[in-house]
Amino acid sequence: MKSIKISIPSLIENIKIIESFIDNAKDNFEINDDIYGNIMISVTECISNAIIHGNQGDKNKLVHLELNMDGEQLNFIIEDEGVGFDLQALQDPTAPENLEKPGGRGIFLIRHLSDEVKFENGGKKTVLSFYID
Repeated sequence: MKSIKISIPSLIENIKIIESFIDNAKDNFEINDDIYGNIMISVTECISNAIIHGNQGDKNKLVHLELNMDGEQLNFIIEDEGVGFDLQALQDPTAPENLEKPGGRGIFLIRHLSDEVKFENGGKKTVLSFYID
């Protein structure tokens, strides 16, 4: 199994490092354009959540990203050093009372753009899977 890893300090400007990581992975893992956009949006949104919500923007805490390929499946594993979160406590961004709110759509987006999403380790670890053919 092919695997690459990167860790970044929890600064929102480090998202550009993640974008470069995904661009490099596009070539190394032969990711086609059809899913490239979904991967870019999902992974950067997840990293952003890890920086802002998981690590509370603490630049001394890291966000870890690992990419591995398992057959026809690409897995992006994002892990922060925060306390995690309760998935059940998240509000539905499509509920009428939440439509005008500026945030709260990240996980909704991630779930719709990824083929599979798993939250592990109390929400500190997220596995985004994409099928490539």
